[in-house]
Amino acid sequence: MNPIKTFNKGGVHPEENKLSKDSPIVVFPIPEHVIIPMGQCLGAPAEPIVQKGNKVKAGQLIGTAKGFISANVHSSVSGTVNKIDLVMDHTGYRKQAVFIDVEGDEWVDGVDNSDTLVKEIKLTREEIIARVKDFGIVGMGGATFPTNVKLSIPPDKKAEYVIINAAECEPYLTCDNRLLLEKTKEFLVGVKVVMKAVDAPKGIIGIERNKMSAANLLDKTIKEDPYFAGIEVQPLVTKYPQGGEKQIIKAVTGREVPSGKLPIETGCVVINVASTYAIYEAVQKNKPLVSRIVTVTGKSVKKPSNFLTRIGTSADLLIEAAGGLPEDTANIINGGPMMGKSVSQTDFPVIKGTSGILLMSVAEAQPRKVSNCIRCGKCVQACPMGLEPYYLNKASKLNMFDETESHHIMDCIECGSCEFTCPANIPLLDYIRFGKAKTGAIIRARK
Repeated sequence: MNPIKTFNKGGVHPEENKLSKDSPIVVFPIPEHVIIPMGQCLGAPAEPIVQKGNKVKAGQLIGTAKGFISANVHSSVSGTVNKIDLVMDHTGYRKQAVFIDVEGDEWVDGVDNSDTLVKEIKLTREEIIARVKDFGIVGMGGATFPTNVKLSIPPDKKAEYVIINAAECEPYLTCDNRLLLEKTKEFLVGVKVVMKAVDAPKGIIGIERNKMSAANLLDKTIKEDPYFAGIEVQPLVTKYPQGGEKQIIKAVTGREVPSGKLPIETGCVVINVASTYAIYEAVQKNKPLVSRIVTVTGKSVKKPSNFLTRIGTSADLLIEAAGGLPEDTANIINGGPMMGKSVSQTDFPVIKGTSGILLMSVAEAQPRKVSNCIRCGKCVQACPMGLEPYYLNKASKLNMFDETESHHIMDCIECGSCEFTCPANIPLLDYIRFGKAKTGAIIRARK
């Protein structure tokens, strides 16, 4: 195995709290009803192609992508469409969704639900990308960017490396780690599929050293089977945000993505662990993305768990299965504590990007007293993008968007390292996000 590496600029070390790391994946029972939002990707929502009263099967297309940055949506269950209506999702906004009453578990023809490992990749590069698009695969680490777009390499570019982001640097989350431990060979075949799709000769699995059980198992499996030649495991220092695309590229290859450019400029394609496994299921098992592993955790949660969950399942059912909502719960977060979003209710539907449900106690979520900036520069030291968060925060507050643009606010990856390390407890990320959104809109309007 290779020597341990990391990125060289910024980063922080929050408490890991991997409370569910030893909890095996549990197949969550199919609920009586599901609510499947049409907007499950970073882009335009899908358009429903079913109506009230329609019978649907698991794996059936129920929403078609609209636009280049969009993703198809499939039914995760079999049953009857109850209605198409608006529902408040994890973002707090009401969005269009398909409500389905479950009746059994009948799948569309051609889906292989067996545990049989399928190694031989029969599809061509073009067919793989088309399958990934048709089956609605998106980035499942939280960004939910359509994966087929990422796999479509421009003619003037060359992919040298497929980097699998197995860092799982967010505190508390363990869904990717459990997948690596329990679906090792399927995941590795998924890596080979991605390598074929982008015509890359080498696959590198970047994994933090707090997950050495998975790293060692991957390394052993690769060395024992010649089929997995071209794949290697790269241990990484446990540091946040190691899983950022630009940070993991720097750590693994030493290459730096230029400001405003995409990872392919460095010859790299970065794919999340869960997305890689979903690609395996789509290409090798003919199975659309209709389920995912969700970590339900928190210091007061009785049974921190990792549930294999059908898309559209209500989060409160998962919370109940993990021991119920703790009495001291003060904050419910969709995702991890660093980049996840707080939600106001527990009955939001699980979507493709729901990596975790974190229940934070009053002691953890207690608002910290904000004081004046003391010009310590810790936010600058912590920023993995080399930005000046204190200045971007101030400029955003004052609507100085020419300044935010010239100081590269669009390079911010919204990791929250600056806010985490600020001794004055200033909510830096809140205003930087605001400034980034406004600056981005100005840039788009100019173009």
